[in-house]
Amino acid sequence: MDTDPDRSAVDCVGALVYDEQRRLLLIQRGHAPDEGSWSLPGGRVEPGESDPEAVVREVAEETGITIEVGDLVGTVERHGPNGTLYLIRDYEAERTGGTLKPGDDARDARFVNRDEFDALPKATLLASTLAQWNALPG
Repeated sequence: MDTDPDRSAVDCVGALVYDEQRRLLLIQRGHAPDEGSWSLPGGRVEPGESDPEAVVREVAEETGITIEVGDLVGTVERHGPNGTLYLIRDYEAERTGGTLKPGDDARDARFVNRDEFDALPKATLLASTLAQWNALPG
């Protein structure tokens, strides 16, 4: 873990949401970092917000669906512009409703199977991280 006191750390969350065929919900990022690449839905934790509240809000904003947040799957660190360090906690989540449509800073949102996942341009280290967590789509 980077402990440089001059480095700005940003608390973030993400969601691993699967459908009945174990396809994984991904969004195509509309902004930096990794603009144009595919990633898990998620984003910054707002002041006073719990991780589960942030996950629910971010998934709704980016995909239009509602979720129930489950267990923490894992934590990753990603370096961003200007020395920013993103501390990302990814949670299991189950879809409970809503209509899937891209919103907020997402260009697109969809459930993908393993072949589709492998073919997409993905955010840095997404595939290897999901593989480590045994969380790749079916």
